[in-house]
Amino acid sequence: MKIARLIDTAGQIHYGSPSAAGQARRLAGSLYEGLTETSETLTVARWLAPVLPVNIYGIGLNYRAHAIETGAALPESPVLFMKPTTTIANPGDAIALPLACEHGPEVDYEAELAVLIGRTARDVPVAHALDYILGYTCANDVSARRWQKQGGAGQWIRGKSFDGFSPLGPWLVTADEIQNPQDLEVTCTLNGERVQTGNTSDMIFSVAEVIAFLSRDTTLLPGTLILTGTPPGVGMARNPPRYLSDGDQVVVEIAGIGALANPVRQTLPSATS
Repeated sequence: MKIARLIDTAGQIHYGSPSAAGQARRLAGSLYEGLTETSETLTVARWLAPVLPVNIYGIGLNYRAHAIETGAALPESPVLFMKPTTTIANPGDAIALPLACEHGPEVDYEAELAVLIGRTARDVPVAHALDYILGYTCANDVSARRWQKQGGAGQWIRGKSFDGFSPLGPWLVTADEIQNPQDLEVTCTLNGERVQTGNTSDMIFSVAEVIAFLSRDTTLLPGTLILTGTPPGVGMARNPPRYLSDGDQVVVEIAGIGALANPVRQTLPSATS
């Protein structure tokens, strides 16, 4: 099932299953206790991020080809960082280029498979880790590279934590529809040009291994979102580097899930700044 969050033409927020263009069948119930399709058809005014996560974990350097393009050694264990929930953005929301990026272009795209935990997980073995997944969606782990590398005293979190730096969507595809999360094509296009192409089979640590790693002595609550890494082709690894600029359009697409599109806009100073 595809599960979307949406605002209808009456301004109400619902869960729905996308049907015809701009329409969805309303889903009744709870995301974590179960949703069922009703006979009610909703006219969509706006698609929202399919989930408002309780925590966001990110895994860095998790594609072999991406680690190679950055000149980094293949990690021996997952490279972990976190993002605040205030980074979540909806499909179609503008990715704002922060005023804090005042030393020149540095904001980069990262197409990623995002995994949503559906029930409490702790000390989960790899063999059973996929049983804890509610669904999958597309994510863009937007990153301000100077802030990531030099502005955070060696920690990545600052450069990945600006408002709106985690566009998500367009909807959540339930785990039963993804037969093998290690065989999904992940792409990113920038202004219509393909800039990233990869397959989750290139992950250094599989989705199941990541969940087992994160859950060791640590409780993963329902609503925990895991960004599983990005394939090669990011802007900072290009020669010359290719960063996002005002007016760009970024589309993250994952086979079997959908396409997440977001424009890019320069942040304007506030009247009080």
